[in-house]
Amino acid sequence: MTSVLNPEIPASAYDEFLPGALDRARTQQAWTPADGTLPALYLSHGAPMLFNDPVWLRQLIDWSQSLPKPKAILIASAHWEAAPLMMSAPGAGTPLYYDFTGFHRRYYAMKYPTPDATGLARRVAALMPDNDPVYQHPSRGLDHGAWVPLMAMYPLADIPVVQLSMPTHDPDKLIEIGARLHALRDEGVMVIGSGFMTHGTPFIDLRGAMMGKATIPGWSSDFDAWAADALARGDVDELSAYTSRAPGMPYAHPTPDHYIPLFVTLGASGAPDRPVKTAIEGYQIGLAKRSFQTL
Repeated sequence: MTSVLNPEIPASAYDEFLPGALDRARTQQAWTPADGTLPALYLSHGAPMLFNDPVWLRQLIDWSQSLPKPKAILIASAHWEAAPLMMSAPGAGTPLYYDFTGFHRRYYAMKYPTPDATGLARRVAALMPDNDPVYQHPSRGLDHGAWVPLMAMYPLADIPVVQLSMPTHDPDKLIEIGARLHALRDEGVMVIGSGFMTHGTPFIDLRGAMMGKATIPGWSSDFDAWAADALARGDVDELSAYTSRAPGMPYAHPTPDHYIPLFVTLGASGAPDRPVKTAIEGYQIGLAKRSFQTL
């Protein structure tokens, strides 16, 4: 039996998705100042198995198509935890970072050759205080927390993209970093925090998922419902205290990396305690793929 973890042809869902997605992307209206401030996004990014999931691929491009096409994208991914704060190499076509193991060789040959993002990198650097600057990494490309979902949302690869590291696990400090980026959204730059609403991969029934019979663990659905409620109320204090207040812990997040990018998103909103709009919900292999945009 085939599944997103055990496809008959690796990335075949993406092959079927791509022609129509390219047509839609070519006709998307570009952001102009008349569109106003772009929302900040938190997205659950999946992994290479996203390319085997036609439903999720469609959800991602439907989401991107509901918004003006950004002039540039700044994304903070769960997969780059590094201090001090750093930016990825902004050059055109910087090689991708294939930070996953055990997948079919096809996924290591995928390309997402985005255009030069030097202008965005300079703008981000200018927004940082002198006593807490952002450092330019000379060679690091986009990791799969960035390029995998962007290949679905913006398949033309024609938008400049810069990735930020996450230098801390402290929600308040990540909100502060996001707040520094708020002005970018008035300039047509989309700010994205990329993680996964639940990420207890060590506790997933992988055998069942391989057979297309994935179940949704209680710790995953309980945490997702808790997060949805707190986000709908704009309860930043509750969200920040997830280790002690959220049901399903520590199984939902045995490490914090996939949860905490949402604080960059909330900070970039300019009003972290404002309710958000859910864009995607549901599960893949039992993990909650809840994604949202700020209002």
